[in-house]
Amino acid sequence: MNSPKLYVVPIQLSDESVLDPLLMYLTHVFHLKTEILHKELDLAKAYNAERDQFYSSVILADIIENPPADAFRLLGVMGFDLYIPVLTYLFGEAQFKGLGALISIFRLRNEFYKRPHDAQLFQERLLKEAVHELGHTYGLVHCTYPGCVMNSSTYIEDVDEKLVTFCSSCRQVVEEGGKV
Repeated sequence: MNSPKLYVVPIQLSDESVLDPLLMYLTHVFHLKTEILHKELDLAKAYNAERDQFYSSVILADIIENPPADAFRLLGVMGFDLYIPVLTYLFGEAQFKGLGALISIFRLRNEFYKRPHDAQLFQERLLKEAVHELGHTYGLVHCTYPGCVMNSSTYIEDVDEKLVTFCSSCRQVVEEGGKV
């Protein structure tokens, strides 16, 4: 059997090259071969015209449907805004101790907040949110250790305050993590 892989699923991204540093970093953090996987998803059923957003849970369910046999984890990276009914927006969603996670880059760019373009800051935010949501798939909850990537992120300032790495306790859980 092939080695287990972490697949990154691009969804409505105008420029997939933003994923290149992400693939390298995820390989380093999770010690898994990381590859792009293109999937046909029915985004129309997740779109809410009144909100002009996409319901993340519906997309996440589509991402994990019929995964490749060697898929250890699947991470969707979406270009549009996400929501769940109880929140105005969210940066991402994951299955707790599950196969899949989903993040949106929509609110990770400085331009969304009427601030100057900052490619490095955008990449840092992308890495943080991807690692954070994948952390949930390993069974990690929101961490209270200062700076841990598993800190909760309600606002972009919360994302900026945390590090791109796990604290030692969260890292241990990931290191011990097994197949779903």
